[in-house]
Amino acid sequence: MKHLLSLKELSKEEITGIIQQGIEMKENKEDFFNSCEKKGLLLLFQKTSTRTNLSFQSAINQLGGYSVDLNWNSSNFSISPIQYEARYVSRNCDLIMARLKKHDNLKELAKYSSVPVINGCCEKYHPTQTLADVMTIYEHKKTFEGVTVTFVGVHNNVVNSLIIAALKLGFKLNLVTPIINNDSWDEELMGEVKQSNLVESFDSIEEIIGDTDFIYTDTWVDMEHFNSKEFSAEKDKRIEKMMKFQINKEVLKDHKTLIMHDMPIHPGYEISEDIVESESSIIYQQAENRMHVEKALINYLLNS
Repeated sequence: MKHLLSLKELSKEEITGIIQQGIEMKENKEDFFNSCEKKGLLLLFQKTSTRTNLSFQSAINQLGGYSVDLNWNSSNFSISPIQYEARYVSRNCDLIMARLKKHDNLKELAKYSSVPVINGCCEKYHPTQTLADVMTIYEHKKTFEGVTVTFVGVHNNVVNSLIIAALKLGFKLNLVTPIINNDSWDEELMGEVKQSNLVESFDSIEEIIGDTDFIYTDTWVDMEHFNSKEFSAEKDKRIEKMMKFQINKEVLKDHKTLIMHDMPIHPGYEISEDIVESESSIIYQQAENRMHVEKALINYLLNS
């Protein structure tokens, strides 16, 4: 039984296979309507969600299965050791997708679950988002060889999963990340980065934009903190530091760089609104691909 908690669990061949089947499912979805017939997916949420919730519900339904939505905070997961709840809930489903605040809790859930567990986002990794990202890149380039992606923003869970993908698939990843989310830092992973020439850090966008095929940004403030009064001072500090790293026309100039963002978007902060809706934006394609690649992932974990 295989879990997906970070993306480290999958080989290059497995990732490529999931991407290619995701594209096939996107183009011929009626061919897969019964591939996971009557299979049950438990959706366990401790954090709010739009894309993860909707895409996984849509994915399992389009494969002939069904989903059950369970809120962590209003269930007994909030008051009982995870091992007991995990042993119970996994007897009621065939697969679990959990969006939790702490990666350690995901590992505990997977340890005691009798069915595969998918990480739908935690403070350290966002593997299903990255699968959608690399599927989108592959749709445009048909290869990862010679492809350069530049991530601009805060070093967070998305960055970690992008790094893992770059190291496995072989594309170049530039990082312009003036701020680090300490909770997201993966010391072991960054040790691997030092041994590779695929991931490199830079101080500005301007020095690398000319060689960038895809420029990718993300929120500077985690969604659970964006409207938090307790986080307002840190939010203001981040905005002041990061405004010069906004993705806008002045930065992009005439470069034919495709724009990516994992959403939710805060226009006027990490990206200007006109860029979101520009011809170079593939943000909505990237977001749609969450569902398609998750269908392929579910099919792989249940039927491989």
